[in-house]
Amino acid sequence: MKRGYFITGTDTGVGKTLIAAALIHGFASAGRRVVGMKPVAAGAEFTDGQWLNEDVLQLRAAANVDAPLASVNPYVFAPPIAPHIAASQAGITISLDRIKAAFADLAELADVVVVEGAGGFLVPLNDRQDMGDLAAELGLPVILVVGMRLGCINHALLTVAAIESRGLSLAGWVANVVDAEMPYLEENLATLRQRIAAPHLGTVPRLADADFRQAANYLQPPL
Repeated sequence: MKRGYFITGTDTGVGKTLIAAALIHGFASAGRRVVGMKPVAAGAEFTDGQWLNEDVLQLRAAANVDAPLASVNPYVFAPPIAPHIAASQAGITISLDRIKAAFADLAELADVVVVEGAGGFLVPLNDRQDMGDLAAELGLPVILVVGMRLGCINHALLTVAAIESRGLSLAGWVANVVDAEMPYLEENLATLRQRIAAPHLGTVPRLADADFRQAANYLQPPL
């Protein structure tokens, strides 16, 4: 059965790539053919004749399916800024149809496609559409990465409400500890478990080297 998930976060810098790569590793360890996808990446270096984004490289490292870079990452921009601004500066309009075509190509190669968004759920992609529209166009259930730090409860619940407002399924949420000194971590986790109906897929502590293989030990992919 072909399956896919859309990974979003409560904000930028909350560990979406780490969690996406860890989930990819978990699916691969369970015997699934799995590939990652970063439809839009902002922040890249020109290496060996092509623009490469660090998040994309990490997703590819976790996958057990070798897929064309153009399908894994249809849009890449050099400056690490909001995708729609980077695209505008480059004279490009991000097209959801192009992303959907790339996703379809990946779905032919793998059992599971893990799609990582950029920034948060409502980050604009063009003048009219945002990451939430992309998740809806792909028809994927969403996995929410909650960056555990002060303010995370409000950010998490607002994002859940936005996901539900698009009629999307929330397959689960992951707590990623971005502030190792966060006070009352367990109490915050308990509140999120109480208020988010979707499954809690795991809590990843602050990792010194942010290794997706290590992070995978703390997660239960929705197999």
